[in-house]
Amino acid sequence: MNPITEKTPWSQTLLALLDRRVLVLALLGFSAGLPILLIFSSLSLWLLEAGVERKAVTFFSWAALGYSFKFVWAPLVDRMPLPKLTAWLGQRRSWLLLAQLGIVVALLGMSRVDPASGGHSLVGMALLAVLLGFSSATQDVVIDAYRIESAPADIQALLSSAYIAGYRVGMIAAGAGALYLASYWGSAQGAYVFDAWQQTYATMAAVMGVGILTNLWMREPVRPEGAVWSAAGNARLFAVFAGGVGAFVAVFFWLGEASQTLLAGAAMGPLGGLLWEALRLLLALAAAVVVGRALVSAGVAQAEVARQTWVVPVQDFFARYGAHTAWLLLALIGLYRISDIVLGVISNVFYADMGFSKIEIANAVKTYGVIIGIVGGFLGGILATRWGVMRCLFWGAVMAALTNLAFVALTQAGHNLPLLYAVVSADNLAAGFASAAFVAFLSSLVNVSFTATQYALFSSLMTLLPKSLGGYSGGMVDALGYPGFFVVTTAMGLPVIALVLWAGRHLQLRDPLR
Repeated sequence: MNPITEKTPWSQTLLALLDRRVLVLALLGFSAGLPILLIFSSLSLWLLEAGVERKAVTFFSWAALGYSFKFVWAPLVDRMPLPKLTAWLGQRRSWLLLAQLGIVVALLGMSRVDPASGGHSLVGMALLAVLLGFSSATQDVVIDAYRIESAPADIQALLSSAYIAGYRVGMIAAGAGALYLASYWGSAQGAYVFDAWQQTYATMAAVMGVGILTNLWMREPVRPEGAVWSAAGNARLFAVFAGGVGAFVAVFFWLGEASQTLLAGAAMGPLGGLLWEALRLLLALAAAVVVGRALVSAGVAQAEVARQTWVVPVQDFFARYGAHTAWLLLALIGLYRISDIVLGVISNVFYADMGFSKIEIANAVKTYGVIIGIVGGFLGGILATRWGVMRCLFWGAVMAALTNLAFVALTQAGHNLPLLYAVVSADNLAAGFASAAFVAFLSSLVNVSFTATQYALFSSLMTLLPKSLGGYSGGMVDALGYPGFFVVTTAMGLPVIALVLWAGRHLQLRDPLR
């Protein structure tokens, strides 16, 4: 395929949508979008219908750890071959199949556990949810690496758009689709039927066949040859990884329990709570590093192997861009999605406070909004392919910030259904457009020698600060009111615009802001 530029005929640009890899990424996106709501919203409703106490439902937040820290085991996905499977399918497809089978096993296991039984059943459900989150995050790592390695830079934006579209459809299937099935088979609030949820989750496990069949159909990408270690060396490396993860989990949740006792009477406020959570995270990470280094020093794994796995990919990023530029790039990555993620955390509560019913919210936000987001994603992908990633990254940042001001108008209008659809249209179109450009931008920063590791690090950093701030959006609304909150989220996007302009002038990419 010839490179696509502004001078390329539109017919050739649109013809790129028929590329086999675009279809593969759309199907893989569906496979990636399916599990996430089966861990969170759909599972939460199942637990509530089963009579599980609301405070116990938070126990299942353990399952979210995999998405936040997938960069920790991404180096293993990059470099560790799987016995038999890698020889059959290749490095990427073998790990993808393992992750997909893990998702299927977790969903089938959850379908056999009735949380209404309490006790050991609830613990078993939580452990299966953790397996589902870990396997789903691993699938994300592999798909991101496959996307970058399977195609040249000039069509990465289109592949990103296809992936995002498939991901959103997968979320609809796991969200609205799962709830519809559970309701169809007879379960409802106050009339819990375990068989209905059992059949629903078993059906979702079967739907994962879309991803498995796609994996068997697609081709293994060509990637640089890396170091090959013995099976014993791989086992030792995995032991170091397991020890570090164990230390992180132990310290993170011990501090969580301790904080409930020590800080129960303290009026910390949103800022104090955010600082405590940041300290808690840093202490847990420090514990993981200390334990990992201790295991390496004790000879559990070779020091050079551990360095090549976890240290060299980070050193490579700083070496290629220089310390100053690398830190500014990390700032851009960590802040780019801040406006829409912080607002998105409380958006459903806002709609309800404005007097919109659950059905109105479901129709406008969960269905119509998703479709508009898919359109925005493809629009961003097509224009980024023609105009260049940096130009679309800039306009995505501008739209993501400014569309937050539309919510101010909705606060004044109250229950106004046409205005709700207009606001949802602007918000989702901007989010889809910006997401496609941003994913293509992140892909351009990755060294294909460390694809999975570096992209997993970028994608984890992308949501870390916005999600942390989003957890305190309720306190911000209480202090500022909705209009003030939406103005603040708009202001959060202004430094992002400046960072994009800086990146466009200083990065040696194919398409600076031309």
